[in-house]
Amino acid sequence: MSIEINDQKTDFAVIGAGFAGISAAAYLAKSGFKVDVYEKNPTIGGRARQLVTDNGYAFDMGPSWYWMPDVFEKFFNDFGYKASDFYELELLNPGFSVVYGQDDVLDIPADFNELCLLFESIEKGSSEQLIEFLKGAEFKYKVGIDKLVYKPGLSLLEFLDTDLIKGMFRLQVFTSFSKHVRKYFRHPKLIALMEFPVLFLGAMPKDTPALYSLMNYAGLKLGTWYPKGGFAAVIAAMKTVAERQGAVFYLDEPVVSFQIEKNKITGLTSANREKKYEGIIAAADYQHVEEKLLGDNYRNYTAHYWDNRVLAPSCLIFYLGVKRKVDRLNHHTLFFDENLDQHAMEIYKEPQWPSKPLFYVCCPSKTDPDVAPKGHENLFVLMPLAVNMEDTAELREHYFDLIMNRLEQYTGSEIRSDLDYKKSYCVADFITDYNSYKGNAYGLANTLTQTANLKPSLKNKKIGNLFYAGQLTVPGPGVPPSIISGNVAAKQLIKHLKLPRYERVI
Repeated sequence: MSIEINDQKTDFAVIGAGFAGISAAAYLAKSGFKVDVYEKNPTIGGRARQLVTDNGYAFDMGPSWYWMPDVFEKFFNDFGYKASDFYELELLNPGFSVVYGQDDVLDIPADFNELCLLFESIEKGSSEQLIEFLKGAEFKYKVGIDKLVYKPGLSLLEFLDTDLIKGMFRLQVFTSFSKHVRKYFRHPKLIALMEFPVLFLGAMPKDTPALYSLMNYAGLKLGTWYPKGGFAAVIAAMKTVAERQGAVFYLDEPVVSFQIEKNKITGLTSANREKKYEGIIAAADYQHVEEKLLGDNYRNYTAHYWDNRVLAPSCLIFYLGVKRKVDRLNHHTLFFDENLDQHAMEIYKEPQWPSKPLFYVCCPSKTDPDVAPKGHENLFVLMPLAVNMEDTAELREHYFDLIMNRLEQYTGSEIRSDLDYKKSYCVADFITDYNSYKGNAYGLANTLTQTANLKPSLKNKKIGNLFYAGQLTVPGPGVPPSIISGNVAAKQLIKHLKLPRYERVI
């Protein structure tokens, strides 16, 4: 296959068309620069790709929780749009359900007064405690989203901000999340409910800073939403915004090498073309870019450094099409009918396939009839898993049966006998499809020693015009942080190059 050689220099290239890459491309293009986006897969979205089957199912392959709606709204507002210009949002009620046992289920209401009554019914006095807890979480959320997450993490001087200095104690960066929760609540159900979001942040609750109670504020106060059409609708909307600014997308086109002269990238070679660029944002897997595209001479970090990072989990996912409706499932259902601490220990402390796993089921067809044939159900089943695990068909099938036994017992439905679609996705697939380091699904863990400036730098220290975006750098894992990461990286690249056409990136 011949490679097209284009000697005409385009301003910037972005590698990766996930949330971070598309965000970066949109902000760069908005500032008047020509931008090309390279994506190794045939469709956009990265982990937020959509799987559309021949028999009428549309599965979101990754993200399914639409939290922090203000971050999405800010992205669209920055380009003169609203999210509603592209897709319809529905507030879920209940936001999600937590299964503690066969007849022991908490439906988390969208209405906060109802939520307080629910807490009070479980533990006397806990409604007042919840109000107090969420006041602190709201402060962290507002300072975190307005201030912290937009810091590039390149200098401690960034934190010489009056609001940050005044609020440093209240941010509780050095307090254990687990201890913080237990100051307010005693009942195991409430503790598990408050701790579950950090399971996906990449550490045991006791090792996660209490700063991340901001996630509780996002989920319990701002609500859990669903974008009609799934996250594919969100990623498509962002691509539309980027293209309207002038960004060009090259799909099914992995980048294979950089041209580097005098500590500066002058261009890149992809599977189909060779082209000159003024600068690059790598929104692909950070470690992969270092090892495969840069090598020892230009990488920020050694192989030893990466091997010692604490990564957020991988996961085992099943995409299931069911030929009939399934009772007792809401849009989001968390199965916490086994011990959270034990499963977390088997992810983070003693990595192994879990002995008694917790799992999560998303059933978007309860909300959106377009994601499954009429009368059918669309199920996304996810089990968190330690990274770098052995991944075989036999192991996948063993855990499929283990999970299905519990799910079928809970729903009273023989789901396996009514499947007309089934696909699994696990560690090996994350590596193949996303060059994901050790098969991680969520990026870098938000531990104390991997927060803010202690995360891998968004700037290459040896190549002046190479910056990084995504879940392995600031601000961290999750869809909203990835969108913000693209914004921050774009701003820093333009600022660093001091190009004459520089405009402020919002």
